[in-house]
Amino acid sequence: MPDIERRTLQVGNGPAARSIAIQARAGSAPGLFWLGGFRSDMVGAKAMALDALGAEKGLAVTRFDYSGHGLSGGDFDAGTISRWLEEAQAVFAGTSGPQVIVGSSMGGWIALLLVKAMLATGTQRAQGLVLIAPGVDMTHELMLAGFTPDQRDALQSLGHVDRPSYYSSTPYRITRALIEDGANHLLFGGVIETGCPVVILQGGKDVDVPQAAAIRLVTHILHDPVTLTLIPDGDHRLSRPDDLVKLRAAVLGLVEGQPT
Repeated sequence: MPDIERRTLQVGNGPAARSIAIQARAGSAPGLFWLGGFRSDMVGAKAMALDALGAEKGLAVTRFDYSGHGLSGGDFDAGTISRWLEEAQAVFAGTSGPQVIVGSSMGGWIALLLVKAMLATGTQRAQGLVLIAPGVDMTHELMLAGFTPDQRDALQSLGHVDRPSYYSSTPYRITRALIEDGANHLLFGGVIETGCPVVILQGGKDVDVPQAAAIRLVTHILHDPVTLTLIPDGDHRLSRPDDLVKLRAAVLGLVEGQPT
């Protein structure tokens, strides 16, 4: 079994420079490329299940932490979709051959933005996308839309809003910069092109990304094969053993060219 290579990648220049932590497993193509969610890291249950699958099948696996997350440098409060997308693009550039891209929550949005950028340059290397509770346009659809008038005022006057989290005792800080930058990357409202098959895994009891958002995403992918698997009792994390079995099946289907 190949060892995991741990390395860092410098992204950005001057005050915007940050050190991105990467864990990469050597193997054959198609590689597996992990994109985590907001406030998540590359050693969570889903990411490690992906790494274990790669080790079992001899596939290359690339995982990394966005700036301000996990082992990477940088300030979380400086994070924006543009900044985290730039990091994803830089890490992806270090992979070779076709890749099955797996994005969870915010990572689902970034996965779609990543393939959009590749299609624009004619360098599409995505063999398929697995999107887990994809938080497409989350800055506006899932964050700003849920703010109270007082929170909207705080966003403008203080530059941030602190919201309690079900997953942490520490509130999540949502900055005005994150919201304003997110407006530059909104995908709903037009056709979403991927150039590859898409598999969406969505929990029916997800209170963070409701199933209606996944259904809406399907209606925007008009030119590429898309499969939506609704897990009725699943929550946002979809990290239970049975959920990970479904993730494994979805990834293997794309590896073998037979989306499930």
